[in-house]
Amino acid sequence: MYYSLYGHLLNKARLFKGFKKVFKAKGAAGIDGQSLSAFASNLDNELTQLLLELKTKRYQPQPVRRVVIPKDGGGERLLGIPTVRDRVVQQCLKDLLTPIFEEQFHPSSFGYRPKRSCHDAINKATMFIRRYGRRHVVDMDLSKCFDKLDHRLIIESIKRRVCDGSVLSLIAQFLQSGVMVDGHWQQTETGSPQGGVISPLIANIYLDAFDEEMKQRGHRIVRYADDILILCCSRAAAENAKAQATQILEGKLKLSVNTEKTHITHSDNGVKFLGVEIGTKHTRIQPKKLTAFKAKLKQMTKRNGGIPLQSVINALNPLLRGFSHYFKIANASRAFKQIASWLRRRLRSIQLKLWKKASRLHRWLRQHGYKGQFAHINMTSWCNARSPLASYAMPNSWFDGLGLMNLENVATGYVFSNYAK
Repeated sequence: MYYSLYGHLLNKARLFKGFKKVFKAKGAAGIDGQSLSAFASNLDNELTQLLLELKTKRYQPQPVRRVVIPKDGGGERLLGIPTVRDRVVQQCLKDLLTPIFEEQFHPSSFGYRPKRSCHDAINKATMFIRRYGRRHVVDMDLSKCFDKLDHRLIIESIKRRVCDGSVLSLIAQFLQSGVMVDGHWQQTETGSPQGGVISPLIANIYLDAFDEEMKQRGHRIVRYADDILILCCSRAAAENAKAQATQILEGKLKLSVNTEKTHITHSDNGVKFLGVEIGTKHTRIQPKKLTAFKAKLKQMTKRNGGIPLQSVINALNPLLRGFSHYFKIANASRAFKQIASWLRRRLRSIQLKLWKKASRLHRWLRQHGYKGQFAHINMTSWCNARSPLASYAMPNSWFDGLGLMNLENVATGYVFSNYAK
């Protein structure tokens, strides 16, 4: 049990460290309109004032700013954006509480935890399926988890390890600060705003009760925030696990299980989890992720943009690196090869359009050692971006020379780690 923690917040160096993390994470302004750069321009005075308010117990969090963003599968996600000063205090509080709760969290919980990632969660689910034969999987879907966390249960969960009344009071203030919607304040009786710095930690503390109870009942789970898999050896065991998990989540934790999306599947049919489909023998990228990625690439490689090819490639590379780094865990070599080939064709199409005249293409070919007569082709035709002339003028090695990241060179099929069962 931990007492007398509030005094650790009353330190300007800690507040400065918290601000650096908030600044690095970027983010929009809260209801006061103050940006991160504006806060940073008057940093010493801002932190001095914040420290004074915390010492005198006059600090009051402001309501969060409501932001609505569409979900990929339809529907809306409600975000709550705190002010910069509130994010700084939340970051300091999170840094203070994380080591206290980290030591007790379930080993199969991976979301928003230090030195744990989506890859770790996928690897462990893969291990359960392939090494231990747990191929009947319950895929649990929670409806608006962050918005439905019960405030009383949040405080009770934190109280099991933290007894400092000032810290508990500060957390309660964040939970009850409310939200501004179209200029009007609304009370928040449940939930921790998705967008708040401390909300992921609160959600993990809240859901740890579910993790532990499932562990005591002998169930094997993998959880990343509110994405939950329960891995079983038979259909009957999966049905039983689903019923027990629903009872814990809805009965004890007052959350809502989405009955339309929660289902039991077999690894032969693929288990959709964190952007991939984990199969009995192979892991694939979910088709919708491939479609969305290609749509982004298509948007960035329009032929009528008039942007130099090198600039287009420089803009593409961060996106290609991020996508390949995440999805290299899947058996994705074929998908990566197809995307790389398709993308080079789009880039050839851009360069043909920039050259405008076939004579310029012909001049380029002669400059690079090709002789003879060349056909006059339509420089704006998508079909001609795959023509022999385009390929001779812009071979794959040419794109390597321009620095285009080549997905074909990415090693895929990351081997899962030897996690404890």
